Amino acid sequence: MNAWTSFLPNNYFVVVCVDSPSWRSGAQPDNIVIKATGGGAYKYADLFKERLGVSLEKEDEMDCLVSGANFLLKAIRHEAFTHMDGHKEYVQIDQNDLFPFLLVNVGSGVSIIKVDGHGKFQRVSGTNVGGGTYWGLGRLMTKCKSFDELLELSQRGDNSTIDMLVGDIYGGLDYSKIGLSASTIASSFGKTISENKELSDYRPEDISLSLLRMISYNIGQISYLNALRYGLKRIFFGGFFIRGHAYTMDTISFAVNFWSKGEAQAMFLRHEGFLGALGAFMSYEKHGLDDLRVHHLVERFPMGAPYVGGKIHGPPLGDLNAKISWMEKFVQKGTQIIAPVPMGVPATTGMGGFERPTSKGDILRSDASAALNVGVLHLVPTLDVFPLLEDPKTYEPNTIDLDQDEFKYWFKVLSDHLPDLVDKAVASEGGTDDAERRGDAFVHAFSAHLARLMEEPAAYGKFGLANLLELREECLREFQFVDAYISIKQRENEASLAVLPDLLMELDTMNEEARLLALIEGVLAANIFDWGSRACVELYHKGTIIEIYRMSRKKMQRPWRIDDFDMFKKRMLTDRKDQPYKRALLFVDNSGADVVLGMLPLARELLRHGTEVVLVANSLPALNDVTANELPEIIAEASKHCGILRKAAEAGGLLVDAMAGIQDDLKDAPESVPLMVVENGCGSPCIDFRQVSSELAAAAKDADLLILEGMGRALHTNLNARFKCDALKLAMVKNQRLAEKLFNGNIYDCICKFEPIS
Repeated sequence: MNAWTSFLPNNYFVVVCVDSPSWRSGAQPDNIVIKATGGGAYKYADLFKERLGVSLEKEDEMDCLVSGANFLLKAIRHEAFTHMDGHKEYVQIDQNDLFPFLLVNVGSGVSIIKVDGHGKFQRVSGTNVGGGTYWGLGRLMTKCKSFDELLELSQRGDNSTIDMLVGDIYGGLDYSKIGLSASTIASSFGKTISENKELSDYRPEDISLSLLRMISYNIGQISYLNALRYGLKRIFFGGFFIRGHAYTMDTISFAVNFWSKGEAQAMFLRHEGFLGALGAFMSYEKHGLDDLRVHHLVERFPMGAPYVGGKIHGPPLGDLNAKISWMEKFVQKGTQIIAPVPMGVPATTGMGGFERPTSKGDILRSDASAALNVGVLHLVPTLDVFPLLEDPKTYEPNTIDLDQDEFKYWFKVLSDHLPDLVDKAVASEGGTDDAERRGDAFVHAFSAHLARLMEEPAAYGKFGLANLLELREECLREFQFVDAYISIKQRENEASLAVLPDLLMELDTMNEEARLLALIEGVLAANIFDWGSRACVELYHKGTIIEIYRMSRKKMQRPWRIDDFDMFKKRMLTDRKDQPYKRALLFVDNSGADVVLGMLPLARELLRHGTEVVLVANSLPALNDVTANELPEIIAEASKHCGILRKAAEAGGLLVDAMAGIQDDLKDAPESVPLMVVENGCGSPCIDFRQVSSELAAAAKDADLLILEGMGRALHTNLNARFKCDALKLAMVKNQRLAEKLFNGNIYDCICKFEPIS
């Protein structure tokens, strides 16, 4: 391993190898073969063999570029984005309408490739004026020692001191007859002709910006002309030259937009620097990657060494102690993950070959904020698309987009919640010194993620609230907090189970219509118990869980903010009286009263009607949400006091023993109707139906009723989702901003939204 550690830094290589016992033990592996592509695969092949004993198996560069691009556009949901005026917008690509497209790979030179399908492409053009030109000329003219240093210089530049503008030729006037404004660049570097200056008299920043614009415009124009030649509207740009750099992307986009009169579109790829590497990986046999779908891949953003703008910031951190030490050192510098590039002065000139309107004269974001973070892509072949989605292609889980204002609000909400969350997390691990140290590291890590997203909400891809909450849970797990609320959940489950028998007896005294209303009221009332809501956490200090539940029940006054109960009642008790629902999927939310006093009694009523019931719960913990692993024990305890639940649990395989000696009341419970539990495939308060467990997807195929319960699953996500079966969405609104934004309502408003399919 010493050969590797001394060789790699000195030669600027980053190598990722498959984990093996020999690597973990520190032993030098034998007969290592690494797939490689590009000129370096040939140039450094002998050096790798000589110094490291590693053979480079060379793959064709064009094959790899196209294969990598096709893989990303197929596998990553929001891989492609446009970049105009500093604004990044992600584009969802229809797989059925992907080909043909133009792939422009901008490295040292530029290759322009027409891609007609998987494995079908041809290099149709190119230019020797590319990233190498920019770096080479820039190095000669500015003495910059790195490509990124040159890019950073450009952000502080003013190209009007070097470029000849239309106004310089026409006495400050526009050339309106042919549509050129005074600020349009007439000739890159043209102003230097008439000035008696030496190179040293010009600012390196101005030189860098003028050079960047000249080369970027040239690439954009040549690319568009080739797109025009083949009748293509979509052009994807990638390669070393792009680097997530705002000016570069904006300049190329302006060129394509200008010359095409808005008909062609320049698009960029989040993982543009990895096309060749991904393509080389794809060349390995027996990976089965051709069968991958977007729902099989999950991108996470662990704390470590984020790849931003072409740079690795910090060492690669795979070890927990290294991550903790990394965060402890960062405490002294605040929460910033990367060193920001200094902001420049406002731009004053036009775009090359066409005008940049003065209304867009403010500088673009700094390179740090415009750049993209690259996460870790996890292959999860057990994930599937939920089969009951009405239209998976148009489905969007997030009800509200996280724009800058929305992000500021949730930044404060999540930041305010951090101290309480960390206290619970540390307590769940016994309150040890190690747990406290991990808790502090988690706070700084998650705060750093929030700060990064505050700076650039699109830095991690298209992020919604569901993704943000998932990021928090992943960050907890990264610092080995398995279940922060485990003790609280157990305590609340016990308290709720103790009063469940009395509640069931009360419900059984009611007629069918009154009981159904009481059950829905019970679900809404019990949904108040949510440790993710600050307003609800404050309620815990005003009484016991049962006292709060009863108080909430008494305040259930109709009409609710959305009140479709009468429609649901008619469906249940009239339309489907003789033909009950065959199978109902109940997506449960919080532990304690929410599931025990709310959803279990509702499940029991459906079982009484002869409907199979599948309780769907999280695969992994998230706040105080109940998990699929915890539900069988809760059901077993509840079944001790209810024959209907017991018989259904036995039929569903949740209870192995018949629990003899417990009094039966089975006269209304058909023996064949099962109660089952499945995991949903996620560990978040929200749910994205584009990625659920294969177990849930299988259970959904025969379902004709879907009940989504909780603010995360039915409001933050899926409020507007449409399904192929009847859907009931139940939630108590526990966030004032959400209440105002969605319904012009108030905190503790209730939502009972029923959507029948016919």
